[in-house]
Amino acid sequence: MKRIVLITAFLLSLASYGQGVIQGRVYDEGNNEGLPLAEVAVEGTDIKTATDLDGNYMLTGLEPGLYNIQVKILGYRSKVEFEVQVTLAKPAEINFPLQPSSEQIEEVVISAQNQFIRDPQSPVSVQSLGLNEIQRNPGGNQDISRVIQSLPGVASSVAFRNDLIIRGGGPNENRFYLDGIEIPAINHFATQGSSGGPVGMINVNFIRDVDFFTSAFPAQRGNALSSIMEINLKDGRTDKIGGIFQVGASDVGLTIEGPISERTTFLASARRSYLQFLFGVLELPFLPTYNDFQFKVKSKLTDNQQLTILGLGAIDQFSLNLDANETPEQRYLLNSLPVNEQWNYSIGAKYTYYQNNSFTNVVVSRFMLNNTAEKFEDNDESGRQLLDYVSQEIENKLRIEQVYKRASWDGVFGVGFEEAKYNTSTLDRQIPNFELDYESDIRLYKWSIFGNYSQRILNERVNISVGLRTDANTFNEEMSNPLNQLSPRIAMSYYINDSWTIDANWGIYYQLPPYTTIGFRNSAGELVNTDLKYIRSTHYVLGTSKVFSFNAKLSVEGFYKEYAQYPMLFPDSISLANLGGDFGVVGNREAESTNNGCAYGLEITWQQKLYKGWFGIAAFTFVRSEFEDIEGNLIPASWDNRFIATITAGKKFGNNWELGIQYQFLGGTPFTPFDVDATADRNNWDNIGRAVPDYSLLNTQRLGGFNRLNLRIDKKWFFERFNLDLYFDVQNALAQSVQGQPFLLPETDANGDPVVDPNDNSKYLMTTLPNETGTVIPSVGLIFEF
Repeated sequence: MKRIVLITAFLLSLASYGQGVIQGRVYDEGNNEGLPLAEVAVEGTDIKTATDLDGNYMLTGLEPGLYNIQVKILGYRSKVEFEVQVTLAKPAEINFPLQPSSEQIEEVVISAQNQFIRDPQSPVSVQSLGLNEIQRNPGGNQDISRVIQSLPGVASSVAFRNDLIIRGGGPNENRFYLDGIEIPAINHFATQGSSGGPVGMINVNFIRDVDFFTSAFPAQRGNALSSIMEINLKDGRTDKIGGIFQVGASDVGLTIEGPISERTTFLASARRSYLQFLFGVLELPFLPTYNDFQFKVKSKLTDNQQLTILGLGAIDQFSLNLDANETPEQRYLLNSLPVNEQWNYSIGAKYTYYQNNSFTNVVVSRFMLNNTAEKFEDNDESGRQLLDYVSQEIENKLRIEQVYKRASWDGVFGVGFEEAKYNTSTLDRQIPNFELDYESDIRLYKWSIFGNYSQRILNERVNISVGLRTDANTFNEEMSNPLNQLSPRIAMSYYINDSWTIDANWGIYYQLPPYTTIGFRNSAGELVNTDLKYIRSTHYVLGTSKVFSFNAKLSVEGFYKEYAQYPMLFPDSISLANLGGDFGVVGNREAESTNNGCAYGLEITWQQKLYKGWFGIAAFTFVRSEFEDIEGNLIPASWDNRFIATITAGKKFGNNWELGIQYQFLGGTPFTPFDVDATADRNNWDNIGRAVPDYSLLNTQRLGGFNRLNLRIDKKWFFERFNLDLYFDVQNALAQSVQGQPFLLPETDANGDPVVDPNDNSKYLMTTLPNETGTVIPSVGLIFEF
């Protein structure tokens, strides 16, 4: 006890009664020129300052905590940066790029609407989250994909993966960008041909904020049908080397940042999981291990030239715990799961050159995914091999864009080029009455042209945005014609008054089918899907929003998405739109671009930014998602949740305590029942070791809805040279049971061997096992920042 008292006294002796600093720069977004005499103020206090001739500012005299910072200057739109974390260990560096304003006013004020900045290209269907909103999300485990699942229109899967199911669209319909550089993979153990996975790769300590578009996509962002996630990264520290050591529920990581030179900063991190040890103790039949690495280097080459280089990579290994075979559930998973290994990396550079009222971006990047999987009968490597899969995807990209930021209009125009390579060696004997055995190696060249123009009229009461994009590639004649992929879009926003708007959007968006489908060959080595087309989605959105002076926003949006030219996969006769929420590979089948569908619904959202210690977001989504079956009839899609509700609320208390509570409800999704006769067939079961879906009854049954409550408590300490955050997070605090599709498997004897049907020697006797989870998952984490 005496030692504890002495240690506590020592730590308290390190605490400084000094005060924190916020510093940064205010500048014109269009030409990067500093704005002198801009007023920078701390909301709710008398603390404020003015920028110097270069646009630099410094706010002092701040106690550690979260603050909202306001900026205003004549001739520019005012702006608020929410929840700036002030500490004693380092200055908080916040830069403010401001947009020119043509509004005729004598005095600049912080209007309610300016507190929620809107992209002129995308005035509707956009949500923004700051770093603190991401870090403190209850149950989010500081995983950006899980945090996004609390936003309107976003559903998660019953398996608690990171699949983003946006407004009834599949998890393959989303694209991700870091500082404007596309990152095709952001999850560990990713599903090839889709985008989901169980654990996120991105280090949240790199993130400044996130803009999430569920429609009205910027013209320079292509190849998406449901969402664009723009993740904006912070710059490294300019004063000295510092970092963050972090231990969480499943991994441990280290982040280092600081200056390389007077004009160059860096961020770098590495993380490794220890889930495999925990899963071994719990006698789970699978043992996942993941590692990830991330870096960013930013250099101000001159006053009007900048260069950003960043990278993200992962190494994932998935092995079987063959000793965990005591229960039928364990044996079922051991029979069906392969041994899998993946690695991937994304690396890119963005060069920015500023001119008068405009700037040029030149972006180059490379992505590579290596995916292998194997499976042996009875998990005996000396026996018959059921699965031997090796595949690589490589993308080399160049994008050039010219961006204009004027007082009454904005514009972006540019082109993109890409070389894509895909190869695979596939042997799969786990498919009933069907075997895949082929090799494929293809190379595509893609190009795009895009432009967007936004005009503000009637003293900025009306904003109109029109854009056009087209994509093409060399795979076949249909897709090489850019006129077949014309992607027009138009958005409009009307300010009824200073705080209330009506917004609308219409647009056509295209996405290339996955490489697994494009590169599919038959056993003779011939490309099969040579007539494929781009998948098309047409969006119609109408909404209204009202912003309140206490940092809150209420929005209501109705949406309708019309899908066409989705690949229908054979011999299963199922649309690719219904796949992608499981591990492995999707899309490697014969396909025709003939499937159609739709998704429509209503979203209601209340977002409360930090105000007098309170914060939160409440999102309610009513959605229907339907796609055609093989007969051409519209039936519920695999993502037809019907109703989604997420309420997240939190409060900051004295002495740096913080409480967050999140309630989630997700309507049950349809599922396809198993074919009992096909699964009972001894030849089928001995080969594949798992149940066979009956696609003639596609999505005719439905799971029950589920709900869960997540809690998080943070206690922070601020010392002169370091900060400490100790948090306690509980997922599914009420231990609610989540029902999945029941397992179908053979009955077993005392030795664990399948029992043959006495009335039919060719079949096993079958039984079902419940597939449910209801575990409370508590975790304790430590964040040490120095």
